[in-house]
Amino acid sequence: MESRNQTSTSEFILLGLSEKPAQETLLFSLFLCMYLVTVVGNLLIILAISTDPQLHTPMYFFLANLSLVDFCLATDTVPKMLMNIQTRSKSISYACCLTQMYFFHFFGIMDSVLIAVMAYDRFVAICHPLHYATIMSPGLCGLLAGGPWVFSCFISFTHILLMARLVFCGSNELPHYFCDLTPLLRLSCTDATVNRVFVLVVAVMVIATPFLCILASYARIVMAVLKVPSADGRKKAFSTCSSHLSVVALFYGTTIGVYLCPSSVRSAVKEKASAVMYTAVTPMLNPFIYSLRNRDLKRALRKLVNRKIASSS
Repeated sequence: MESRNQTSTSEFILLGLSEKPAQETLLFSLFLCMYLVTVVGNLLIILAISTDPQLHTPMYFFLANLSLVDFCLATDTVPKMLMNIQTRSKSISYACCLTQMYFFHFFGIMDSVLIAVMAYDRFVAICHPLHYATIMSPGLCGLLAGGPWVFSCFISFTHILLMARLVFCGSNELPHYFCDLTPLLRLSCTDATVNRVFVLVVAVMVIATPFLCILASYARIVMAVLKVPSADGRKKAFSTCSSHLSVVALFYGTTIGVYLCPSSVRSAVKEKASAVMYTAVTPMLNPFIYSLRNRDLKRALRKLVNRKIASSS
């Protein structure tokens, strides 16, 4: 322990998305706007669903949970990056780095599992409509929403315990804008084989497995919808899934590239670009994706905004 205290670094330098001052100013303005839109959009979704009794259904319950997780995921990474650009200080302490990494993986795992849960909800609604209320009972909904919180806590804490045993005695420059596992493991002076194996196992559990479950759910959904005799019925069924499929493509398209592709085809630039997609872009777009084509949610949002305007006037 004494040897580790003498050799292990006490802080890391987050190199960020760019080292050019002119580009950093543009990045600060861009990500500040994106973060504000993320906060407002996701909080509005949560408020609209919680205050409208007509939206107290399993689908909107899971959507409210997803909005909360998206808000927290963006808040874990973007404000720190904005502060580093504003203060021209890129350092982050070892303890803060592990804390940020814990919450990043906690909410990232939650995001992945919740998206899969929402696919299961759509599968039951379309393939078993007569039994939907019975299958998606309050008890099951609570388990499907609460279970991922416990699971994410356990996996994220295990990541931190494994990371805490490593020694970082060489370069402390992290080619990223937040503390993530993959680039951090490259800086370790000690053998990180156990960490890398655990990262791969977790990636299969929380990325590949939910993604395959989503594909299986939508395969069954497509088969069920094609049997609907009415063209309007088929169109309505597909429209209820289009928003969710957009989110699936955005989220899994980037996370699979970062955590499941071989390291030989990855680079720091590609990892940062992918990270921007699932930590900033996806949480910002989700409220728009889910609300623009959803009449009930748009109605609830209008009602919420009108109520706020009326109360302030």
